[in-house]
Amino acid sequence: MRPTNILASLATAGLAAAQIRNIVYFDQYHMSILPGKNITAGITHVIMAFANSSLFAPETAGTYEPFMPVDSVRAMFDNGTQVGIALGGWGDTAGFSAGAKTEASRAAYAKNIAAMVEDLGFDFVDIDWEYPGGNGADYKQIPNANKTSEITTFPQLLHAIKAAIAPKQLSIAVPAKQGDLIAYTPAKAPAIWSAVDMVNVMTYDIMNRRDTTTNHHTSVVGSADAIHRYLELGCPPSKINLGLAYYAKYFETPANVTCTQPLGCPIVKAENDDGSDAGTSGAVTFEKANVFPAPPPTNLSATSDGSCGAGTGFTCAGFADGACCSPYGYCGSSAAHCGVGCQSAFGTCSGPDISAAFPKALANGILDEQQGGMWYWDAESRLFWTWDTAALMERKFREIIEPMALGGVMAWSLGEDSADWSHITTVTRMAQGVQNGTVAGTETETKRAVRKLRGRITRPHGRQWAH
Repeated sequence: MRPTNILASLATAGLAAAQIRNIVYFDQYHMSILPGKNITAGITHVIMAFANSSLFAPETAGTYEPFMPVDSVRAMFDNGTQVGIALGGWGDTAGFSAGAKTEASRAAYAKNIAAMVEDLGFDFVDIDWEYPGGNGADYKQIPNANKTSEITTFPQLLHAIKAAIAPKQLSIAVPAKQGDLIAYTPAKAPAIWSAVDMVNVMTYDIMNRRDTTTNHHTSVVGSADAIHRYLELGCPPSKINLGLAYYAKYFETPANVTCTQPLGCPIVKAENDDGSDAGTSGAVTFEKANVFPAPPPTNLSATSDGSCGAGTGFTCAGFADGACCSPYGYCGSSAAHCGVGCQSAFGTCSGPDISAAFPKALANGILDEQQGGMWYWDAESRLFWTWDTAALMERKFREIIEPMALGGVMAWSLGEDSADWSHITTVTRMAQGVQNGTVAGTETETKRAVRKLRGRITRPHGRQWAH
């Protein structure tokens, strides 16, 4: 799509779009407290995550068993809410790579997906390939140079899947960071957009473990920049869903550093040379156990399967594979288990106590008004924190979703907001406000967005957006 067409789309679409989508992922890892229907009311799509991508490749095909019956998921939401299934997720690329290789493998892959969807009663499919063309979790083991064919086969696979599941819809989860858009080239982008009905832009993790200095992981400015990239690539705004994160991220900073601003402060190396997690960064959800941590338990039981941490009642003490309880609730002895984020109440740790550091960050957070992000640097634990508030999500509706006439919003993930459900309810209220035309500042913000976009797209093609 030419730049002038993007501007015309923004200028004429306004609030005349169809019902704005309010999408949330529902994953099996955050189910300790689930919302009632009074909280989920207004959600239009829910995506169960994840089915392993290799279950549909011809050589490794298997049977997907949902972590909850599809009918039980439907019962959690309004009548008519669409229930989809996401394939893949971070670190799961092998099945996609195998399935995309040839015309025959693509046809078989698509056929297997269609059969699963029909058998289990899903309404649509979400492809979460992170990422076609490279830069995924395995980029050190399988260099990007070995994945260039995926730039061509990725849209071909999408078209095969769409044809097999039609008339059901197909969505894709796509990266926010420019360097990860390897397969989303100007030449191939039109074929991608024509294959899918929805594009879920993961406008979070914009700061990740491959960075060397601090940044907001999901700011207003960073999110807007990511959306502009897809508009420049010709993606229809009506297909785009802006991503929101119901979690905060943290990064360890060096001993000789004082962080007085949210951008550009050095961090301790967060990724090992082999691409694995160095254990110096992590994520914490807005679940009740994290925002309002309970006193350390005194009656823990020894783990038998390696699970540990908040909500389990299990300690890693004496566990053969390691006595450290990782931020994600697994026992082990690596730096990722024992370092920053280790749960000290459930095992031994060498890093700071995240259960105490997170509430401290929330209580002392600083708003970066210009960038539109919350941050806090904890001098005692030497941790940099970055997250979104409900108020900043409102800004994203006013400054991105509504004036750019995007098709909707999506969030990761449902069970991560159980402290008070304030993010979910705010997103629903704002989505309904866009639908009803009651969000303040519409005309002004729309004109401002068009002016900003006009200034951006007249710059030389391929410019890295500044944060």
